[in-house]
Amino acid sequence: MDDSGITIRTGDADDWPAAADLLSSAFHDQITPESRDVEGSVVEPERTLVAEDGGTIVGHAGAYTRELTVPGAILPAAHVTLVGVAPTHKRRGLLTRMMHRQLREIAAAGREPVAVLWASETKIYPRFGYGPAAPRLQMEIMMREVRPPAGLAPGSADRLRLIAPKDAIAELSKVYEQIRPERTGWSSRDDRWWRYVLADIESQREGATSLRGVVYDTPHGPTGYALWRTKGRWDRHGPNSDVQVREVVADDPAAYAALWHFLLTIDLARSVTVGFAALDEPLQYLVDEPRRLGSTLADGLWIRIVDLPKALAARSYAAPVDVVLDVTDPLLEQNTGRWRLTAGPDGRGTCTPTTEPADLACTVLELGSAYLGATSLAALGAAGTVRELTPGSLRRASVAFGWHRMPNPTEVF
Repeated sequence: MDDSGITIRTGDADDWPAAADLLSSAFHDQITPESRDVEGSVVEPERTLVAEDGGTIVGHAGAYTRELTVPGAILPAAHVTLVGVAPTHKRRGLLTRMMHRQLREIAAAGREPVAVLWASETKIYPRFGYGPAAPRLQMEIMMREVRPPAGLAPGSADRLRLIAPKDAIAELSKVYEQIRPERTGWSSRDDRWWRYVLADIESQREGATSLRGVVYDTPHGPTGYALWRTKGRWDRHGPNSDVQVREVVADDPAAYAALWHFLLTIDLARSVTVGFAALDEPLQYLVDEPRRLGSTLADGLWIRIVDLPKALAARSYAAPVDVVLDVTDPLLEQNTGRWRLTAGPDGRGTCTPTTEPADLACTVLELGSAYLGATSLAALGAAGTVRELTPGSLRRASVAFGWHRMPNPTEVF
């Protein structure tokens, strides 16, 4: 098929209605004027790529300008999103052309050392150097089968307060920002992003209620919040509603336990579903029947190293390390070569080109997988995708790349 007439260009604001229709078709969503406007409120036209065939948009790829918390640091990260190709134009290389161009443009701009995305199909993005970096737990909790954490102590000055989420952005943002520097996998949220995250489009609720919120107040201000909705159900045994938890954000163990006690004791509900929990979610150690949490593993954030020396120097390391990496990157050739990574007891690292013999060999994908501290280099070594060239180097590097808490991806963007 002749694709000579298909061009790829930088998008503009006028492209969004047609792009939204394309993406709605690609992802099998029913778009509404409200959902189109909400999604369009965060689109950055200058960061979109549009594939056109005879004036018709047949492909789209975008990115958001946000920060990402990584081990020991917050850094700019291209949040790749809104990627799709018309079903009439699949298997013609358009996705590859857009993804290659996007990554090269991110690298050329020099602002963002990593790119991050959620994968609609996990077999696609390894082709472009993205590695699975932040798995998550999904839970289907049997409320009557677990004893919830202790609630507020009698006589405590702390309390729980119901809120309308859209009216409480200032409070939610304050708590979120207090915690964000320490929570690997969290993305920055300005006012525009808070409005997007809290957008409550009825057509996307799948029969559940509007979004609800509760804040954990202390004499010194709020230190936690939870966002949820409920889906009412009744059967022949009586009430059987489901509490659908969106976020639980807490600055201390008391707030965390009280919020979960609240969610696990909502009247007329029999189950709680959670889509975004960390692999080391503390709730697992607060209930008496952890099996009844119904935890299953799912993928979350995927990381692509764009500027290798800058990315590896930006994050902190859990242990001192001095290792030479032989890295291959077939798309961004400037990352290919030997790099000496060093970090001292303070965790701060440097990454410089070297001609010294390599200790480990891998591709840029494996470094992306290990970047947030959830996927160990040793596991990748056991899989054969990281090769140890100097005995003992894999163990030392794997410890250094780890982190004291697992990443906690909280939102699909």
